[in-house]
Amino acid sequence: QVQLVESGGGFVQAGGSLRLSCAASGRTFSSFAMVWFRQAPGKEREFVAAITQSGSRFYADSVKGRFTISRDNAKNTVYLQMNSLKPEDTAVYYCAADASTIYRGRNPGLYDFWGQGTQVTVSS
Repeated sequence: QVQLVESGGGFVQAGGSLRLSCAASGRTFSSFAMVWFRQAPGKEREFVAAITQSGSRFYADSVKGRFTISRDNAKNTVYLQMNSLKPEDTAVYYCAADASTIYRGRNPGLYDFWGQGTQVTVSS
């Protein structure tokens, strides 16, 4: 099992920045690929970014160039630095991992472990 706890969400004006954190406990954090998803009201949960065990990064087209995913294995934490935020980035942001430990792609249904989510609200 892996327990995930997100933090860092909040209210920000368009063009601003936030950094989300996801702290992991349980199994060895460094052995897991980590993924961020988000879900806006009335919409399906969607992929945002992922980072593999070796540090390879993947981004949704909608956030590429604005968001950066990183990890600190010593702190068992994955981060999502969000810059140039837009109102359409408003959502609950979740971090996730899979029991297989690998990056399973962009389908949220393929991931076993989830945090409780952190709300990000961007005003225009």
